[in-house]
Amino acid sequence: MIALYFLLSALIALAAAFARQRRTVKRLGAAFYLVQLSLVAHIVAEGYGEVSSQFFRFDAAGTLFFALLTIVSAFVFVHSCVYLRDNPIKEYRLYFTLLMLLTTAITGVYFARNIAVTWIFLEATTLCAAGIVYHRRTAQALEATWKYIFVCSVGIATAYLGILLLSSLGDGSLRYEELARSVGGNPLYLKIAFLLILCGYSCKMEIFPLYTIGVDANFAAPAPASALISTGLVNAGFLAVFRVYRIMEQTEAIGWVRNVLLLTGILSLAVGALFLRRTNNYKRFLSYSTVENMGIAAIGLGIGGIGVWAAVFHVVCHTLIKSSLFLQIAVVRQVYGNYRINRIGDYIHINRVGAVGLLTGMVVLVAFPPSPLFLSELMILKQTIADGRWWLVTGIMLLLCLVIYFFCSRLLRLCYQPRQDELHPSATDRALSWSALSLLAAAIGLGLWQPAFFRELIDRIASL
Repeated sequence: MIALYFLLSALIALAAAFARQRRTVKRLGAAFYLVQLSLVAHIVAEGYGEVSSQFFRFDAAGTLFFALLTIVSAFVFVHSCVYLRDNPIKEYRLYFTLLMLLTTAITGVYFARNIAVTWIFLEATTLCAAGIVYHRRTAQALEATWKYIFVCSVGIATAYLGILLLSSLGDGSLRYEELARSVGGNPLYLKIAFLLILCGYSCKMEIFPLYTIGVDANFAAPAPASALISTGLVNAGFLAVFRVYRIMEQTEAIGWVRNVLLLTGILSLAVGALFLRRTNNYKRFLSYSTVENMGIAAIGLGIGGIGVWAAVFHVVCHTLIKSSLFLQIAVVRQVYGNYRINRIGDYIHINRVGAVGLLTGMVVLVAFPPSPLFLSELMILKQTIADGRWWLVTGIMLLLCLVIYFFCSRLLRLCYQPRQDELHPSATDRALSWSALSLLAAAIGLGLWQPAFFRELIDRIASL
């Protein structure tokens, strides 16, 4: 089934590259998402844990994140059709070809049963995402593209060294389940292997130390594509790290691994909090928020226990919230023509639905009830307090207060401060704003009520 999925998805994406009309691209996109939905239906019908091949497995983690990817990517596709409606057909079809290929590559990461296959598909996401980052063909976009390719390649190469070292400590197998059973030996080598993998994959997960490249990519890419890069691709990085974390749980090095994740998480949270104040661009602003939120997820893994459940839940809900905000920001650009914080404002009187979406997203993203992120952050803080790590509690609370202040002050300025730039209102702005708002409503719904099947999925992921 998985081989058929990759074949059909790749063929549809390549067919879009030769389309001569926008209508054809849209029809191929509809066929592409029909394939995605068919795979979701197949997995649900067959049950989680099915082994599709030697290299892929439909486990609970991959299924949950793939379902989210399908939803977010479909919204991105629809919004991109409007966002790029004035682009030449050559740029239009190339963008959508790369968007579909990126979605396919991310899917390969989600379902990879083999640590080397994860590495291969993460490298494939670099090539697809780089093409999207260069979409505008400006000098700034070219610089961001080359930075993205170079830094991600260095990161992936670093992770490869860690994979080689980790596999040498086991029985030679590269499958996750067999590595978890066989890996062992000198704890120093285990620590070095994890450190190399974490540093390498940090460029995808958008956490310290290689977080900057994700911020630059989101800044240069079209805003709808940034919604996918900051959620679907970031989730791929998270899942790649999470699977290695599960292997380390079976070794003597797990205590050290958790301490490294705690340090990485608190540094990422600090970077996100401080740069939220310094940036003057709303896309960079949202990107630094991603760094902050993935830092919280890393802290959840680092404290263990209920923190693992909270980390997975946090990443899932962040996907819906952040994609909604990036799609709303795409509408803001259509109205103002730029993302400059110090020049645009009065959005509440220009697009009331979009402004409500941004203000609601602000409240949800800074974890005020009924935000689902309030639940995950509360779980993490409770576990941290139970462990007696008061220094960590103090640091998290202080940084979260800074995040709340900077985030709220910036988005309130967008909605209420006097504007300085000309307006370019679009007749479809309100429809797009309503569409993005639906993702936010879904996230709020998860904050109020978690369905039994959803809890069961996260239970299975967290208790493996």
